[in-house]
Amino acid sequence: MDKKHILILGAGVMQLPALKWARARGWFVYAADGNPQAVGIPLANRFIHVDLTDVEGMIAAASDIKKRERLDGVFTAGTDFSYTVARVAEALDLPGLPPEVAYRATNKAEMRRVLKEHGVSSPGFTILQDDSSPDEAIRDLRFPLVVKPVDNMGARGIRRIDTRQEYRQAIEDARQHSRCGTVIVEEYIPGREFSIDALVVRGQVLYTGIADRHIFFPPYFVEMGHTIPTGEDGEVLKCVKETFEAAVHAIGIDNGAAKGDVKWDGQRAVIGEVAARLSGGYMSGWTYPYCSGVELTGAALLQAVGETPEGLTPVRDRVSAERAFISIPGIVESVECIEEAKEITGIKEIFIRVGQGDSIDFPTNNVEKCGNFIAVADSRKDAVQAAEEACRAVFVRLKPENRRTREFLHDSRAGWIPNAFELEHPDNIAALEAMPEMKPTRMTESESQHADLHTADLRIGVLPLPRIDEEKSRDWHGMALPSAFRRALELSQLTLVDADNDADIIVGSLFWNAFLKGGLQAGVWIADTIRREGRGV
Repeated sequence: MDKKHILILGAGVMQLPALKWARARGWFVYAADGNPQAVGIPLANRFIHVDLTDVEGMIAAASDIKKRERLDGVFTAGTDFSYTVARVAEALDLPGLPPEVAYRATNKAEMRRVLKEHGVSSPGFTILQDDSSPDEAIRDLRFPLVVKPVDNMGARGIRRIDTRQEYRQAIEDARQHSRCGTVIVEEYIPGREFSIDALVVRGQVLYTGIADRHIFFPPYFVEMGHTIPTGEDGEVLKCVKETFEAAVHAIGIDNGAAKGDVKWDGQRAVIGEVAARLSGGYMSGWTYPYCSGVELTGAALLQAVGETPEGLTPVRDRVSAERAFISIPGIVESVECIEEAKEITGIKEIFIRVGQGDSIDFPTNNVEKCGNFIAVADSRKDAVQAAEEACRAVFVRLKPENRRTREFLHDSRAGWIPNAFELEHPDNIAALEAMPEMKPTRMTESESQHADLHTADLRIGVLPLPRIDEEKSRDWHGMALPSAFRRALELSQLTLVDADNDADIIVGSLFWNAFLKGGLQAGVWIADTIRREGRGV
């Protein structure tokens, strides 16, 4: 094969496999991105600084490339810019989908309309334009509902609503995440969810990965990871695949990548979404290649330059699990214990998405997570265990004294966020109810005013719960309450109060209430803040 020239839209993390594969193949790579600091830029032969939402600007840049040099194809993966890819391909007579097909696979409103016309299993829906009457629009829909922007990805601006009181605010939130200002409201479909990658070759759907998605934190839809291959088989998987294929054909994807989210509600498979690209979320570029040995991104790139995809037959049968780690609100002081996490058997990749000084939130979508681990093993159990253990090992320490962290721990308005832990043993519940926030110590007021309280030398004791080792509650990463407490003692140099304790400050319910709400991070933050302030928080 001669040296191809490929334009890859996006130079972020999700495009790294494409950039690496094309360069290793000896192709000349143009990478386009609106971010001049994108992590993949050094892998490109040439960087094109263009906003990916600027379709005409991208066409002009690609035309200039083809006029001055050469261009054999245009490609993206893990972005929602397949329509831009199609417009460029059409304008320059390159291989690709017709723009109207890519538009159906990008705009959720158009997608739903086409699926309904073709009788493909899909939730009831309505479209809200700027001049729509919101209440009238949902008259024929049944709660609960899901409100979405029609043109975004990563679960941004998406939330479930159970009552009309939540409806208008959800619309405004979704509209802010829509480039065209249009919102779609759908009936909520409960049940398990599958993520599918496929290549369509002359109308034939070739499956290149089916994973189980793990979605948490309603009313939002935060994917805390996926496991591939799916643990499902038999009739359920057959129905899921048949419904996905029907959606692909209805939309018109006959030659190119297709990505789908499909739900099984216990009786039928229902289309969540179908996109005309490879998946993001580390599936097409990492977890599927790890478990199958198939370089899916390379096969899709061949198709993008008009060649026949090759190497699609799996050469190994392993399991890959991707899991995310998250944070309570605050400012990142440091990300710690990364090396310990890397050493866990089975860990293949680590992606840290936050660093010192970053402002972070408890996630409401898939771009607000702190990082991801990918594990590979011969068994499903071992792969999942490794990925989850790594998420428990890494630690995001938050900046002490931060107002946002303080408000989260003391304000109940963010009621949708589940507590990290719930006490179950009656003795522990009673002990916490009777416990003071803080307890007098040997340090007098005069001494505390003159002590150097801004060092790690301040000794902080914690009043104990009598039966803590009998608690079974687990946090968002699956860490058991007793383990999280012991690690909080270690990371913050706290000590348990006993008869011989000589702590400078003793904390009780101040620590425990924060720890139960915000987990390990909150317990350490309390200690770090007390050391900084020399008093309660």
